[in-house]
Amino acid sequence: MFGLFKKKNEKEKLQEAYKKLMKEAYDLSTSNRSASDNKYAEADVIMKKIENLE
Repeated sequence: MFGLFKKKNEKEKLQEAYKKLMKEAYDLSTSNRSASDNKYAEADVIMKKIENLE
C-alpha cells in the first residue's frame, strides 16, 4: 500500500520492458517467426543495458 506511489528506477523500468518484449516474442513465435526474432533482438539490447547498469 505504501509503495503505491513509489517511482521506479531505471533498472526496474528496463526489466519491465524486457519482460514485456519477451512475452510478445513468445506469443509471436507460433505465428510469425521473423517478428518474434526481432522482438528477441530488442529484448537482448535491453538486457545489455540492464547489465551495464549493474
